[in-house]
Amino acid sequence: MTHEFEMVAKTMQGLEEVLAEELRNLGAKRVQPGRRMVAFEGDLELLYKANLCCRTALRILKPISKFIANDPDSLYDMVKQIDWGQYLTIDKAFSVDVVAFSDVFTHSQYVTYRVKDAIVDWFKDRFGDDKRPGVRLQDADVIINVHIDGDRVTISLDSSGQSLHKRGYRVAQTEAPINEVLAAGIILRSGWRGDSPLVDPMCGSGTFLIEAALIAANINPGVYRKNFAFENWRDFDSELFTRLYNDDSGERDFNFKIYGADISPKAVAIARENIKAAGVGRFINLECRPLSSWEDAPEGGVLITNPPYGERISVDDMAGLYSLIGEKLKKVFKGYNAWIIAYRKELFDKIGLAASEKIDILNGSLECELRQYVIFEGTYSEFRKQGGSIKSRSNEDADAPLDSRRPRRQSDAEWQIDARRKGFGGKDARRKPADRKPNALEQRYAPTKGRFAKKSQQREDEFDRNRDRFDRFDRRRKFGRDEAARERFAASGVDMPDTEAPRREDENPLARRRNAEALKMLQGKRPSLVGEDGKIMRSRRGWKRPDADSTNE
Repeated sequence: MTHEFEMVAKTMQGLEEVLAEELRNLGAKRVQPGRRMVAFEGDLELLYKANLCCRTALRILKPISKFIANDPDSLYDMVKQIDWGQYLTIDKAFSVDVVAFSDVFTHSQYVTYRVKDAIVDWFKDRFGDDKRPGVRLQDADVIINVHIDGDRVTISLDSSGQSLHKRGYRVAQTEAPINEVLAAGIILRSGWRGDSPLVDPMCGSGTFLIEAALIAANINPGVYRKNFAFENWRDFDSELFTRLYNDDSGERDFNFKIYGADISPKAVAIARENIKAAGVGRFINLECRPLSSWEDAPEGGVLITNPPYGERISVDDMAGLYSLIGEKLKKVFKGYNAWIIAYRKELFDKIGLAASEKIDILNGSLECELRQYVIFEGTYSEFRKQGGSIKSRSNEDADAPLDSRRPRRQSDAEWQIDARRKGFGGKDARRKPADRKPNALEQRYAPTKGRFAKKSQQREDEFDRNRDRFDRFDRRRKFGRDEAARERFAASGVDMPDTEAPRREDENPLARRRNAEALKMLQGKRPSLVGEDGKIMRSRRGWKRPDADSTNE
């Protein structure tokens, strides 16, 4: 009987259900979509297949420990209790990737340091001070993922390494290419599986074209990758992975064509290089032509495109471009389902058609929208008589119960029970006391004696002056409530910082950090920056640096 364990697949906003369906088709069990992720269970073979086959996954994580941590020291102690000998050896290098949504752990780099120290100290305690794995920011052998939600901490192994959107076939790119995972997700969300022609009249570097070809022929996107992080794991099964990697029994014939075009000769040349690198040129017709020249299109197809938004890529007349898109949809692409992703509602309005579906989706850092347009011939009443319909809907059915839209967040007790059920040891959530060395902050500001006493006093003064900066690690300012912190400061000889004084309701929070004496000096004074014309403030319009090149005006 194969050993099954929990896994988490990360994805982009709006693609959770698409990824969940992909995982079910691979044989995953207990599939549960969440926010930008999907939790599921399976064995080692499924972990390999998820990395090789999932088109909408960014990375596949394998949780190894879950616990509650209320401060950085409890985090250190709980991480150090993990048996790291199962996952690392002293001749390997590791890195720590932190994602934190917490009022306690507000500084991800500090969390990274604490986790790294706990892992290194685990090896030092067992093999000696000079026997420890290395730490590497890039190309590490083992990647440790730390996810913190409030005080809930999940430690996972990252099985993917580089994000899975980096397929390996892109050899060149235009200025703002769409993410491969997002492109595949939009195609799968449209329902297209290679059973009709597909058109992208503004193809850019060809991402939609290539991802559509991989879907139509059922080619695994992971076959272009040079390596995965799980190949460095201690339990890596080389024979199993080689068998899965070389299995092309699922590939199929594609009896239609994918049509791509772009107005830019440079973009078309880049798309042609990428298509060649992916080895899917036989499925794609590519040409350099503007949208305005489209007068006919293959019948019964699907149009998917990512036009310029006016952000990173723009044209002289954005409104005119989107009006042209609407005109071509109505006159050229009759009978099509058109899917368009864009950023600004006013540009969508220029298309002049009613969308049958609107989906909120992230394209990089831009909060975009994916809209579907059902293009029918004749009048809407004739379209209805033939059995057609346009039902406008968004991401979630407004009539559905709230609990069915997104999983309910577990209570702390439920979360710990679930962690024990999944084999994470059922450890006590509270930190167990342990002997430890003073942390770097305590060591730096610990008092000294003898001829260094004056220097020590200067450091204590520096500590007091910079107290607000140190408090960024703990916005709750637990110094006055945390007994463990009180004991540490007492042992080091440094005075315990006072708790934050209550603030009046009408007090400006920034006023506490102002210098009252400096404010008094500024009263009744005017700015001293006077321009050549005698005005106090100069307009920036038309102004340039004296040494600026005239071509940059």
